[in-house]
Order: sequence, then C-alpha cells, then structure tokens
Amino acid sequence: MQPERALDERMSAVISTRPGLAVVKALLSASGLPTEDLTEGHCDHFFFAGSREAPSGVVGLEMFGGAALLRSLVVATDDRGSGVGSALVRRAEAAASANGALAIYLLTTTAEAFFAARGYVRAARETAPPAIRATREFADLCPASSAFMKRTL
Repeated sequence: MQPERALDERMSAVISTRPGLAVVKALLSASGLPTEDLTEGHCDHFFFAGSREAPSGVVGLEMFGGAALLRSLVVATDDRGSGVGSALVRRAEAAASANGALAIYLLTTTAEAFFAARGYVRAARETAPPAIRATREFADLCPASSAFMKRTL
C-alpha cells in the first residue's frame, strides 16, 4: 500500500461529525478565518479530526442541491503537513457527493495552491451558482480578492 493511501485510511477513521461551535470558532479565529455567521446548525455539516474538545482540524459544508460550498477548512499549526487537511477535504467531498452535489466550491485567500493540488480550479466569481453567491461568506465575509475555486465531483 502506498504511504499516502495508508495515511488517508488512518485519517478517515479518525474524522468525526458535528464538532462543538465554541471549538470550531476558536480554531478558526486562531487562524484569522471568519466566524461571524457560524451557528450551531452549521456544525451539523462540519467534520473534525482529533478530539472533540481540541480538534486538530475542521472543515464545513453548506449544501445547495447540486452545489456545495466547502468552508472553514483549518488545521492547527502543530498539525499542518500531517495529512489532516487533505483527509478533511476528502471527507467533505464524499459527504457533498453523497448528498447530491455535482460540484463543490470554495473561497480562499491563503490556500489556493493546496486546493489546486487537489483538483480545484479557479473560476470567475460571476459563474458561482446563485445559492452560493447568496451566502454570507461569498457576499461579504470573504474579500473580493479571494480565489473562487470549483471542483466537479
């Protein structure tokens, strides 16, 4: 078995659903990511690695029929480069696909290369589906300079 695949299998076994809102906000805030619009309801569609009390990483999804918005991917500083981020993204992609999404979108100011390496391509903001454009993240939390990216599932 390839080392990357073995790591992926180990990581997918330790990814859980529904982290607490307080720990999600703390991890996101520590990395300078927006938290203003997050509610307990959002956490129903979040995944985390590590312990519930102190996750090493989180990622969230917002579902809009055939489209999904991947949001709030963050990995604790000490765990970056360990495969946690990649495993969380794969888990979110699988959940989006299982829920009928045909494409997954995201906005990033700092991780364009990370997502490009995982098959995401930059897209023009005006091509975003209306439901994605209507999100608070798209409309006002992420700056206009953010890279808007898409991956077909």
